[in-house]
Amino acid sequence: MNSTVNLAYDFPLLGAFWAMMWFFIWIIWFVLLFRVVVDIFRDDHLSGWAKTGWLLFTIVLPFLGVFVYVIARGKDMGKREQDHARAKQEQTDRYIRETAGSARTSEADELVRLSEIRARGDITEDEYRRAKEKVLH
Repeated sequence: MNSTVNLAYDFPLLGAFWAMMWFFIWIIWFVLLFRVVVDIFRDDHLSGWAKTGWLLFTIVLPFLGVFVYVIARGKDMGKREQDHARAKQEQTDRYIRETAGSARTSEADELVRLSEIRARGDITEDEYRRAKEKVLH
């Protein structure tokens, strides 16, 4: 009897499975690495020297650096991400309010503009009357 051990690569389907698994593990690793680097730069509580130290640690020893960072500071990574998203949303809302607020004109301003257009002769008296009714109602 010849007893051999069959490895996963002896079966093409399992070989493809392992290749895909390692491929996705590498993708997850790079996503985690970039999230850590972004979190290092985004954290306002770290000094410049601390940011430099963490960045060098993650570049020189990437696996160990990222894992140590996630263990040491990972608890607040989600909170910092939420604070950043909230600040961006507030900034967008403020911009929309300012832009929409400056675009509004009062009825008096609209009537003055209509009177100027009528005085130039760009609209007839009947068109002016209809536009005035729209503004006032």
